[in-house]
Amino acid sequence: MAYPFKLQPLPYAHDALEPNIDTTTMQIHHGKHVQAYTDNLNKALEPHTSLHGLSVEQLLSDLSKLPTEIQAAVRNNAGGVFNHNLYFSILKKGTTLKDGALKKAIEAKWGSLDKFKAEFKQAGVTQFGSGWAHLVKTSNGLEIIKTPNQDTAITNGKTILNMDVWEHSYYLKYQNNRGAYIDSFFEIINWDAVEALYNA
Repeated sequence: MAYPFKLQPLPYAHDALEPNIDTTTMQIHHGKHVQAYTDNLNKALEPHTSLHGLSVEQLLSDLSKLPTEIQAAVRNNAGGVFNHNLYFSILKKGTTLKDGALKKAIEAKWGSLDKFKAEFKQAGVTQFGSGWAHLVKTSNGLEIIKTPNQDTAITNGKTILNMDVWEHSYYLKYQNNRGAYIDSFFEIINWDAVEALYNA
């Protein structure tokens, strides 16, 4: 994708992740929040025609190369587009982490999938305010990274799994119980998609 960016459709119906993520949250989260990030990114880029051929990843890879006056807007809105597109793509009911390279890498790093989940949950719970937890494939192996707001982990490596902990992602159903949302999130990770990203 490049300018003008368009809202990427969900790969499933709005109610496909019930009861873990309710239909209304999905409609607002995707249709309102991500649409706003997309529109605001296009607005920031509109007068800068030399940037129109760049992908979201290219825009975010080195913000210092962008015009100063749009760096914050691109960081926030391109970050919002990238983070959400990945987040929605790695959600699905009914998959499990199969024996393979990703499982071996997780077990080598954390000892077990349960221990990985515990550390990933801790990253999400302790992210102050709004932000994300990311599982990133780096040159040194897998790492868990947390970022504030719509900051990405692009400069750290290849993000293969992320979790939105902005209140808009869970508040209608879970209110202030972020931990319960995270526990429910683990039940709808599309491990097939995550492993495909890891292996790509």
